[in-house]
Amino acid sequence: MNHSSQNLGVVVSVRGSVVDVRFDTALPPIYSLLRTGPDDCIAIEVLAQLNAHLVRGIALTPTQGLARGMTVTDTGGPLKTPVGRAILSRMFDVFGNAIDRQPSPVDIEWRSVHRTPPPLARRSTQSEIFETGIKVIDVLSPLERGGKAGLFGGAGVGKTVLLTEMIHNMVGHHEGVSIFCGIGERCREGEELYRDMKEAGVLPNMVMVFGQMNEPPGSRFRVGHAALTMAEYFRDDEHRDVLLLIDNIFRFIQAGSEISGLMGQMPSRLGYQPTMGTELSGLEERIANTDSGAITSIQAVYVPADDFTDPAAVHTFSHLSASIVLSRKRASEGLYPAIDPLQSGSKMASPGIVGERHYALAQQIRSTLAQYADLKDIIAMLGLEQLSAADRAVVARARRLERFLTQPFFTTEQFSGIKGKLVSLADALDGCERILKDEFKDVPENALYMIGAIDEVYAKGGVS
Repeated sequence: MNHSSQNLGVVVSVRGSVVDVRFDTALPPIYSLLRTGPDDCIAIEVLAQLNAHLVRGIALTPTQGLARGMTVTDTGGPLKTPVGRAILSRMFDVFGNAIDRQPSPVDIEWRSVHRTPPPLARRSTQSEIFETGIKVIDVLSPLERGGKAGLFGGAGVGKTVLLTEMIHNMVGHHEGVSIFCGIGERCREGEELYRDMKEAGVLPNMVMVFGQMNEPPGSRFRVGHAALTMAEYFRDDEHRDVLLLIDNIFRFIQAGSEISGLMGQMPSRLGYQPTMGTELSGLEERIANTDSGAITSIQAVYVPADDFTDPAAVHTFSHLSASIVLSRKRASEGLYPAIDPLQSGSKMASPGIVGERHYALAQQIRSTLAQYADLKDIIAMLGLEQLSAADRAVVARARRLERFLTQPFFTTEQFSGIKGKLVSLADALDGCERILKDEFKDVPENALYMIGAIDEVYAKGGVS
């Protein structure tokens, strides 16, 4: 590169990830990417212009070895990410470097990670269901094609396992592209996912982008935008449906909070950044269903200390069309997937979209499970015998429904030793309807545990 034609600056201060750079000729615009250090290995994104000559940026790479007085090059544009067919089956970092030990992809185009959401006029307004093959989700909180679904839960209740299972189920009968975006997750999770996807044979239609836990907040904050730019390419240029999996959206908010603190902004509620709502919307609003294709997204959401009133959880809830809430209590009872049917919900579960029968069944299941939840205290104090016959029937139905809504996963076969099952919506509804009609009241409730379709009860030796 010819240095004379470039806009060069000098590092004047370094505080952790915050770097101030002085430019005497021209001030780089906001979001410009600057490079410095040996071999230009340190990348800085401009976030503020402090005066006529000074910009403040956040480093997207570790700042070891960065010193005052070093020369900084303005790259003349924002952070860019590669798009094109060649990125399929590959794994990238936030800069678009391949991190799967294979040669860099050729025949790709580089696009800015900062893009505006599609205008309302281009958005599609029809609602379609997106089947997952997981009974409890399809029956009680169906997902929307081109919608956003959240998997909420504290630490260790199975968000990543459920996400992996959904990838496994969908890539098979989902003709589009899957993009997995790991924000601030552990490196072992990325490595395991890569191996699992390779074994399942679904890598050819998948792209993975990672910004790991150990990376600076700047890189964790931008990795979601990079993944969305790739998703928008497949939707708008290739007219394909995209399944975007984000693990974990809370870490995006957390990275924004770290940057906000480093930049010296006053914190807002519970120490979160004052701009949290805007930052989250800037990412979420780009996930949309347009006339050229749909980006359906499933996002894992870590809920700090299991507190659903935390601002991060509340703000994320407001963007979603379906929320799947994982419960520690159900996990401890061995009811996997540990989805809480009463707290989870979907705006798709209305008679106009799923149909009268499905809607009525879902309401009936909910009311049965809610009655059982109310009766639990009485059962704990007085025992099951003290209930009226009608209440006892409700409890029996509810306990059978709870067992029937468990499901063996393909991704956990090696741990559980039970073969994974994919259950169609028709089979799941049929099973629930027959349980509610007391067809299985004489079957031991354990015969319904960890089966696929309801007829497997007979194979399990529950009934002759």
